[in-house]
Amino acid sequence: MCLLAVKLQKKHYLCSLMAGIYIHIPFCKSRCKYCDFFSTTQLARQEEYVEALLCELDDRRHTLTEEVRTIYMGGGTPSTLPVGALSRIVQRCVALCGMEWGSRVEITLEVNPGDVTEANVRAWRAMGINRLSMGVQSFDDTLLQLIGRRHTAQQAREAVAVAQAAGFDNISIDLMYALPTETMPQWQNDIAEALKLGVQHISSYGLIYEEGTALMALLERGVVAAVDEDVEMQMYDYLVETLTRNGYVHYEVSNFALLGRESKHNSSYWNDTPYLGLGAGAHSYDGEKRQWNVSDLDMYIQQARAHALLPELEWLTEEQRHTERVMLGLRTNRGVAMGDVNMSRVEGYVQQGLLKQEGERLVATTKGFHILNRIIEDLV
Repeated sequence: MCLLAVKLQKKHYLCSLMAGIYIHIPFCKSRCKYCDFFSTTQLARQEEYVEALLCELDDRRHTLTEEVRTIYMGGGTPSTLPVGALSRIVQRCVALCGMEWGSRVEITLEVNPGDVTEANVRAWRAMGINRLSMGVQSFDDTLLQLIGRRHTAQQAREAVAVAQAAGFDNISIDLMYALPTETMPQWQNDIAEALKLGVQHISSYGLIYEEGTALMALLERGVVAAVDEDVEMQMYDYLVETLTRNGYVHYEVSNFALLGRESKHNSSYWNDTPYLGLGAGAHSYDGEKRQWNVSDLDMYIQQARAHALLPELEWLTEEQRHTERVMLGLRTNRGVAMGDVNMSRVEGYVQQGLLKQEGERLVATTKGFHILNRIIEDLV
């Protein structure tokens, strides 16, 4: 996607209207075998990283207005941060944004089930965090061990219960399917277990073997085998059918929520709304251009502390913006405006049951999601 990336020679300021703030916390106690996000296991460096992060936030505070309505702390594993460090980040963001406490302010923390304790969840609630996104991935201990997760299925169940008991009523869990050796009965059991938890939101992704990951190395050596593509599609179809039958709105390709509990923060990405990214490797978008910080712990800390961050920059052409508008729109249940696509190609997809017309908008069907990239390429 990136056609040009150049080093900024002076400070670059995003536009003043930001839907939300994404804060990247790259620390993990251990690294999952499938993960290709920027992360590190150097937990001893958390404090200096937080100091650098607060420096960046102060330097970019002019981009934050009362329009900011969400904060999302992702990673990595943000729940590894000490409570005091997390509180400093949240309080500084809230103060600079001019936010008022209330239901309209969505503050999300990504957590590993193994970090969820009664003391932690009470502290998270007290500092203003009101939404948890929990990386469960599976309720099968064999599969969890295979992909390098550090929690057990029982820990995941208990973590949700502890969070609910502490007053969290907006909890999302992540599930992965098409894991090595995974069978349809195992996947069906995962969904059944998820439904028992009574969480408000479920995100679910098919496993992707990313270059440079431990799991890709195992695949290349023949130690593990990828799930058959037809089986993976069956798993996705079962996911959609079962969750929607149980009251979850399928509002984005991989996301399901009880009515009114859609992720406000992530929806801003899909609605083409500007956002501010803070931390090593974090991306920002202002409607015309993207910028992203260096994905290197040492360089980020050095640059941020010196108030001299040098993010890379990509200006988007009108063609790129149009393509992304169609791509992002068709990922959601809102779809895209008819005028944004090549109408000469639409009828064939409608007849095949891959797209459907809803008023003046085009929406992808579950069947269409299977080949969404191909459809998008044909329509723009």
